[in-house]
Amino acid sequence: MVLNHTGDTSLLLGPHDVPPVREYNAAGRSPFLLTCDHYGRLIPQALGDLGLPESELVRHIAWDIGIAGVAELLSQHLGAHLIVQRYSRLVIDCNRPPHVASSIPLISEATTIPGNEGITREAAALRHAEIFVPYHRRIDAIIDARRQQGMPTILVSLHSFTPVYAGIARPWHIGTLYQRDKMLPPLLLQLLRAEPDLVVGDNEPYAVSDETDYTIPIHAEARGLMNTGIEIRQDLISDQAGEKAWADRLARIFGEIEVAFRSRQVI
Repeated sequence: MVLNHTGDTSLLLGPHDVPPVREYNAAGRSPFLLTCDHYGRLIPQALGDLGLPESELVRHIAWDIGIAGVAELLSQHLGAHLIVQRYSRLVIDCNRPPHVASSIPLISEATTIPGNEGITREAAALRHAEIFVPYHRRIDAIIDARRQQGMPTILVSLHSFTPVYAGIARPWHIGTLYQRDKMLPPLLLQLLRAEPDLVVGDNEPYAVSDETDYTIPIHAEARGLMNTGIEIRQDLISDQAGEKAWADRLARIFGEIEVAFRSRQVI
């Protein structure tokens, strides 16, 4: 294992590190704006491997397994702008308020993260400034530009979840996550539950809250945008066939939602 000193504040992302933000289909005209907070599992070279073996860095603790492929295909199907964040949630979790302990986790499920132990305030601030801030600043800029162009924006935050967490099996195939929006989540739940082969979670396996989430509260709820989080169980999207099947299904369902909202003249 390689582990760099957590107090080194000279630089986080170097010339060999990729930018944290990547976009797909930026010219898409869909009302749906797709985000993917846990798309990637990269670690800045300055942080080595955070003191973890590769076997841990490919697990769900490091990223949302399978959601990258679903998100990219869904963006294509819907003609929707997709913005993703490419660094591991173990470096900094881009869907956590920066002040909470899980923003830079000391432990994830049962795994201690050595590279996050004893991290200085300055080193934490670097991760925030170089990864977290550019991602969320870009989402803000996209929403602002859409508003200036008169484009409706419905935020869909895409995630995946492990089938077993802390020894407890999770029965849901997909869950809708929400807090304040009363328009999109009920319709999405209705359409998902009309699928005969699905077990659908209503704010399961997680629920959106101001203390546990950042993307939906800050970018959607604070602006009064319709929104939902989506969680797909990782064993269902662990290969390309699964990713395609779920992207196809969600594209069909979100297509129905768009038609319904346009008929109601809410977008």
